[in-house]
Amino acid sequence: MILSKGIPYDGPSFNRRNRLARLIWQLVWLLLFRPTPPPAHVWRCWLLRRFGAKIHPSCHVYSSAKIWAPWNLVMAENSCLGPDVNCYSMALIQLGKRAIISQGVYLCSGSHDYTQESFQLFAEPILIDSDVWICAQSFVAPGVRIGEGAVIGARSVVTRSQPPWFVCAGNPAKCLKPRDHPRSKSC
Repeated sequence: MILSKGIPYDGPSFNRRNRLARLIWQLVWLLLFRPTPPPAHVWRCWLLRRFGAKIHPSCHVYSSAKIWAPWNLVMAENSCLGPDVNCYSMALIQLGKRAIISQGVYLCSGSHDYTQESFQLFAEPILIDSDVWICAQSFVAPGVRIGEGAVIGARSVVTRSQPPWFVCAGNPAKCLKPRDHPRSKSC
């Protein structure tokens, strides 16, 4: 069981049912998900849905993407988890329409509360809005929301929510410049 920050708890962070479900998922990932060829997105999405993920049929999930708990994953139309993405979904991780998560990105929805003696585990959702591109090898921390149309530069560390339609990069990520909204241009 995951508790909010500041609540002491000495027992296991997850109940037996959760741990068993993750063990079964890891076996399925290893035997039926990971060895699939690159174009087998439909099959991989079908497997994820069997484990509770809410994934639109048009999504792409690459075979090397690691999903810790599929039941905490939501992907809208045409969104993508690229190669070697680590989706540490202790809490909800939600991708909006056309959100692209590039290779090697780490989406981390859980951490430890270092201010407490118990070092208790906590989890907070990650919300990635529509038309977002998170570039290669970036890290997104628990509780972050990335606004619609934002671009997160390669190898950025995102510890705070980012505004819509901005290019953000760095460690920690900062807004660098506005991004043109494609529908604002006239012909």
